[in-house]
Amino acid sequence: MKKLLYYVMLIERGKNYNKINQAMVVKHVEYIKKLDDNGQLVLCGPLKGYPGTAGMIIIKAKSYEEADVICKSEPFVAEGYAAYKLITLEVGNKDNNYLLKKQ
Repeated sequence: MKKLLYYVMLIERGKNYNKINQAMVVKHVEYIKKLDDNGQLVLCGPLKGYPGTAGMIIIKAKSYEEADVICKSEPFVAEGYAAYKLITLEVGNKDNNYLLKKQ
């Protein structure tokens, strides 16, 4: 069975993050909509209670490199308001016995 991989983009607040204006938020949301329209968005949203981390986007991509390009193109990142960490997530579910290997 092929591994189901997603990529988690953690958006980290940069030193200019508090200077984000409404126009920048609109660019960010439009980018999220584009990912959704392209079938690349799994889940996204702000993270509450994690100082320094603004939010998360879970991405479907063919490779880590493709996901990295998506992250670099995100407006908050591209325009210098935020940085990101990109993490590979191997999905555990009923179909793969929650990643428990059969003995």
